[in-house]
Amino acid sequence: MVKKNKDQFRPGDVPAKPGVYVYRDRFGKVIYVGKASNLRRRMSQYFQPSRMNTADPKLRSLIKSIYSWEFYAVKNEDESLILESRLIKDYAPRYNVLMRDDKRFLMLKINLNEKFPRLTLARVRKDDNALYYGPFPKGTALKAAVEYLNRHFGLRVCRSLDPGEEEHRHCLASIIRDCSEPCIGKESPEGYMERIEAVKKIFSGDLKTVREELTAKMSQAAQAQRYEQAAKWRDIIEVLDTAFGDKNRSFRFASIPAMTGEESVFDLQSALKLPSPPVLIEGFDISNIGGTLAVASLVCFENGKPCRSRYRRYRIKTVDHSDDFAMMSEVIERCYGRRLKEERPLPDLIMVDGGKGQLSSAIDALVRTGVPPLPVIGLAKKHEEIFLPGRSEPVVLDHSRPALRLLQALRDEAHRFAISYHRMLRTRRLQESILDELPGIGGERKKSLLKSFGSLRELRKASPEQIAEKVPGIGMNFAIKIHDFLKKK
Repeated sequence: MVKKNKDQFRPGDVPAKPGVYVYRDRFGKVIYVGKASNLRRRMSQYFQPSRMNTADPKLRSLIKSIYSWEFYAVKNEDESLILESRLIKDYAPRYNVLMRDDKRFLMLKINLNEKFPRLTLARVRKDDNALYYGPFPKGTALKAAVEYLNRHFGLRVCRSLDPGEEEHRHCLASIIRDCSEPCIGKESPEGYMERIEAVKKIFSGDLKTVREELTAKMSQAAQAQRYEQAAKWRDIIEVLDTAFGDKNRSFRFASIPAMTGEESVFDLQSALKLPSPPVLIEGFDISNIGGTLAVASLVCFENGKPCRSRYRRYRIKTVDHSDDFAMMSEVIERCYGRRLKEERPLPDLIMVDGGKGQLSSAIDALVRTGVPPLPVIGLAKKHEEIFLPGRSEPVVLDHSRPALRLLQALRDEAHRFAISYHRMLRTRRLQESILDELPGIGGERKKSLLKSFGSLRELRKASPEQIAEKVPGIGMNFAIKIHDFLKKK
């Protein structure tokens, strides 16, 4: 990845490979994200002098607003498509109109809550004890692959959660889908789960057998001049190879790599006049809506790159209203109070997301906790101003400097980590509200259930016997009622 000022664009700096490019304005804000099969050719089009004369008003406005650019080269167009979508959803750039409707790519789902799990498609990853694979950009080929795998392994495709003889009488899947018919005992539950395990092996990269079978089918169809059928088998091979092949499986987790490194660490030392290079930097951010479900994140960069094993997240405990300063103070005190107690090392630099207020709250908390003096800064997002203790005026760095890019990457990662935790808690609260729909359950019973099992997800796994045994005040009859209710949901 290269990050440069707009005026420094040279085609030779950009590879002729697939990838994603990002344009920022003079404040460092992402204003456009695009993908290309050839980054060099696509990005060059924006910086041609004649472009301003031929472009439509929207494109001219975008070109005028570009201050700096960066790119991320990837392996293939599928990966660039997914990375582009993810960046657009993260940053919501003002010049991106397409893909801002929160449309999501398809994923594969195996619902382990069902007696005979199915292989289905989903667009949203939920906390429901199911296995998810993906996302996949080629929906048509993915659907064909699912149809083939269902047939190949004899998986059921009916929608009933617990099919039996009644459902079988109205089902044609055994005829048209090669179903193994576990609903009437033609396949045992253990045998059916062996089929599911075989599918999971494919999703783990074991494609040799299925690839050989599909290749044979494709060759037979081509020899018989059934070219559309041959193309279908070819597409299924391609989607399985692209998604689950040993060389390509990683594309499912495409994200922005933090291409900062030691250069940015030494540049940050120079910019902030630090006594030593900030090899270990920790950043904090707060996320809440009106003080509800308030959380904080701690992320860590080591030698200019994310060190995810040191990431931590916190639920705010002492502040029940919207007060970011008080929340920042609480999390700093909790984090470093424990650090001192356990005699673990402190960072070379602490960064909080915010201006003078957040910085002052962090410093006060560090002093109260007894943390030895160490560099602390605040990064205000609006103008990317860096606030330092004892200075009334902020430090403003050129947007092309590696030091600022490192702080921006740290701040953005802390924000992403806090937001993801906040969303997870919101989703969990919505899921737990499902219990409110169960007749006969009050606040105390609901509280006891969730306290005993920790989450609705764990409660779903429990048998009626386990519910009755573990939760005080709930007998077997009501435990069966809870179990059946959650199973239907």
